[in-house]
Amino acid sequence: MRPATPTRVSLRDPGQPSLPDVGPLPTSDAEIDRLRARSLLVPVEGYDLKRLRDGFREARGARVHNAIDLMAARGTRVRAVDDGVVRKLITSARGGVSIYQLDPEGRYCYYYAHLDRYAPFLAEGKPIRKGEVLGYVGSTGNAPEHAPHLHFAVYRLRDPGRWWDGTALNPYPVWAGG
Repeated sequence: MRPATPTRVSLRDPGQPSLPDVGPLPTSDAEIDRLRARSLLVPVEGYDLKRLRDGFREARGARVHNAIDLMAARGTRVRAVDDGVVRKLITSARGGVSIYQLDPEGRYCYYYAHLDRYAPFLAEGKPIRKGEVLGYVGSTGNAPEHAPHLHFAVYRLRDPGRWWDGTALNPYPVWAGG
């Protein structure tokens, strides 16, 4: 399998288009192997992996998706894929109600978007455990009202102190095998 070309993006405003990568990065296959080793939980409770679809490189207007969409009924629980900390809670025009979570080492940032709402306990800076409920599937932001889903993305950070600056990694192969 040929690794996808990594894309460097700014996570500060998920509404901004991706920027081309300007420096050497580990191969996507190596990053996917690292993510597989973390045994990431599928974030949508009860999600049937037979329905998993790779939409990572799909065009979305003038930009690339750089995420996968997990279709589910509105209100389905969204769980943390890994241990870590809630870095940012944000509501934006594009992503709607969204969460940025860092893994324990600050290597990866997980992005959960189009949520209906957050779990009641959620707060920025809160440590979380893999499997904890973070929120609920919705269609906020630019998601079609009739198509509730979780937009899920993974970013490899160059510097843990710059959580908004990372390289998009395709999470599809983590759960699809390969």
